[in-house]
Amino acid sequence: MKSFRKELHFHTKTRRAYVNITPQVEAALTESGIRDGLCLVNAMNITASVFINDNESGLHHDFERWLEKLAPEKPHSQYDHNGYEDNADAHLKRSVMGREVVVAVTGGKLDFGTWEQIFYGEFDGKRDKRVLVKIIGE
Repeated sequence: MKSFRKELHFHTKTRRAYVNITPQVEAALTESGIRDGLCLVNAMNITASVFINDNESGLHHDFERWLEKLAPEKPHSQYDHNGYEDNADAHLKRSVMGREVVVAVTGGKLDFGTWEQIFYGEFDGKRDKRVLVKIIGE
């Protein structure tokens, strides 16, 4: 069995963003040479997320509205975590959206369902963050 590891790097211009990272993950899969196995993609920061969903801008706006209702950014004083930092809402949003995804690899391709794409969700941006792509298989 082979193992492949690659880091993707992000620095969003906004505090919150949704980035389709499917092309970068597919490129990592091609680079790995693995034809059948599993591909793990996970956020390496506690205020960012990796998830699978539809690449539809209206849905991304719905995520933003829904998450802001669940864990509004302001007022910062509503959170016990906020003191040194003002990102408690980002921690909560990440908990809801998840840390990682695992996608089957079949015939050298990500084995997606209809409309599925991989997204990086940023909830406390404007700084350097990482995503790990780990592929195992043959």
